[in-house]
Amino acid sequence: MKKLLLPLLLLSFVLPAKLFAQDKEDKLDLPGDNLNLFAVLKLFQESETLEGFERKLNEENSEINNLDLNGDNKTDYIKVIDNTDGDVHTIVLQVDVSATEKQDVAVFTVQKDPDGKVQIQLIGDEELYGKDYIIEPNADHNITATETPNPGYTGNTVVVDGQSIPVQKTTTVVIASWPMVRYIYLPTYTIWRSPWYWNYYPSYWHPWRPLFWHAYWGYHSNWNNWYFGYYRRWPVYRYNRWNDFYFNQRRVHSVIVFNNRQNGIYRNTYAKPETRQQGVALFNKRNPGGNRLPTQPVDKPRPITRPVNPARPSIERPVTKPVQPGTRPVTRPVTPRPVTRPVTRPVTKPTRPAIQSRPAPRPEINKNKRDGERH
Repeated sequence: MKKLLLPLLLLSFVLPAKLFAQDKEDKLDLPGDNLNLFAVLKLFQESETLEGFERKLNEENSEINNLDLNGDNKTDYIKVIDNTDGDVHTIVLQVDVSATEKQDVAVFTVQKDPDGKVQIQLIGDEELYGKDYIIEPNADHNITATETPNPGYTGNTVVVDGQSIPVQKTTTVVIASWPMVRYIYLPTYTIWRSPWYWNYYPSYWHPWRPLFWHAYWGYHSNWNNWYFGYYRRWPVYRYNRWNDFYFNQRRVHSVIVFNNRQNGIYRNTYAKPETRQQGVALFNKRNPGGNRLPTQPVDKPRPITRPVNPARPSIERPVTKPVQPGTRPVTRPVTPRPVTRPVTRPVTKPTRPAIQSRPAPRPEINKNKRDGERH
């Protein structure tokens, strides 16, 4: 009996420690823990326009935005701002921390080469995620001799919390067919800069109380098969003007966020580890079918209807109209309008000479009067 109790006793200590270690592995102990950039990149891949991406990112039901940078116990509205550098788009996610201060949260870099191949990276701001927090789609041919791949990846699998997850490969050609990528490279694309600012937000948005981090992580950990199967951490910036164009010239950071971080304000979000099960329950409620890793979500992107083919409705209308217009040419000649017009006009015209002929006998009457006067 003692031999049996000893392994059980050891297991009772090891199992909680392992669960705690898993929690430590998945968090940075930084404010960015409350905005999962893997989920943000997935949403970007599925969106059709930057405006739609911004709206979905800030919806409570999306369960992506859990940021509260100013510490008012209300989620922050994340704005989307596109800055272009030639054919490169630097799409900034930004929060108004106060009426006078803003904080960049993360930046997409999207660059397209002359062959039509596209590279995308999502870089977390170092104030929120630490230095060089970069994620990107899995694309093996991007690896060069001078780059070191993420050591967590071995072969065609990645190990997350002791679980082996198959890596789903893609190519830069496939990335170029993402709806959002096709949208921002349209000739008719208008550069999107969010019109909202501090205390002036869209009517559909209302802030909510953010979740504790363990509840937030409990929800998103169910998507790990997707996140780590299709995306990866990468140590190298692919946009060679990252420092010159963005970091040294356009990056915005807040003193409030810096002070809150130094004073440990953001640590309060980790105060309720027991709320993890609430996050799991919320995931099961929102996803009753569970999370099954699709086989080809990247290779078969959702088709674009609005941005790519804006003239499609106008092409379809002329096709349908001539098919059923046969009654119009028939009814128009039958109408009595062309018949009555020629009939009425000749009738009125002969009457005019009859009226004008009345003065004709007047000379005869006058002649008789003159004869009478002579006699």
